[in-house]
Amino acid sequence: MDALLTMLGIYFLCWFKFIAGPVLGSAAGYTVVESALVTIAGTMSSVMIFTLIGTQIRAFIQRNFRPKSKPIFTKKNRNIVHLWKKYGEMGIALFTPLFLTPIGGTLIMVSFGVKKRRIYTHMLWSSCLWAFILSSSIDQLMHISFIKGLFI
Repeated sequence: MDALLTMLGIYFLCWFKFIAGPVLGSAAGYTVVESALVTIAGTMSSVMIFTLIGTQIRAFIQRNFRPKSKPIFTKKNRNIVHLWKKYGEMGIALFTPLFLTPIGGTLIMVSFGVKKRRIYTHMLWSSCLWAFILSSSIDQLMHISFIKGLFI
């Protein structure tokens, strides 16, 4: 029962922060494959939900939480547009696990009008790539006795 609760906790954390899966999975004693799979499952669940309701969430936030006098062209918005123009949807998907949250990357892609199927495809390959890279890297770090002592 505790193992199931641990896995569900990691799964739900991956909805909001990608790196939680590899780090907590390794700390919980999961193999690289187990850590990667729970990370991918959590990320893709978040992507699917926020792709389906992303437009409504964006409209709700703009309607209820955006101050009327806030400038549209903030530094953050310019950086997102620059990233989009330079790398496109594949770039957003590639950088989402490292610099954005799964929700943030999904909402950016929804905002730029990317088709749902393409969002799912790009976010799936990106989450698979980074889940296995980060899970195996963190697993290797956990074999170093100093770092292992920090978590156990």
